[in-house]
Amino acid sequence: MCFALYSAARAAQQAYRPLLDDLGLTYPQYLVLLVLWEQDGQTVSALGDRLHLDSGTLSPLLRRLDEHGFITRERQSTDARRVAVHLTAEGHALRSRAAEVQRCLLDAVTLSTEELLNLRDLSRRFAGSDV
Repeated sequence: MCFALYSAARAAQQAYRPLLDDLGLTYPQYLVLLVLWEQDGQTVSALGDRLHLDSGTLSPLLRRLDEHGFITRERQSTDARRVAVHLTAEGHALRSRAAEVQRCLLDAVTLSTEELLNLRDLSRRFAGSDV
């Protein structure tokens, strides 16, 4: 079971790599953007919780996305310890280009739509379990 999950995750990352290279993104940066496209303006801690990343891993990802002009980080006026992450116009515009990444991957996968939805649902259940 462990090796199958590891192999599937690795295969997914390898499939994404060339498509994301064209956008100038790494897979973890893409995951951050996916979360922000769902809900912009999240705090760094909320992003970390959602992506299961600690601040030592997330901060460099955010710095690079900021340097590329896709996001901005802003300390909240009510609590200077909290930093909100916002998409820039360029970050919003990247969403339509990134949608092509999903289409290419879905075209390449040999699973039916029903199988993909089952895989997603089972993966979410597994991730939420106390394994």
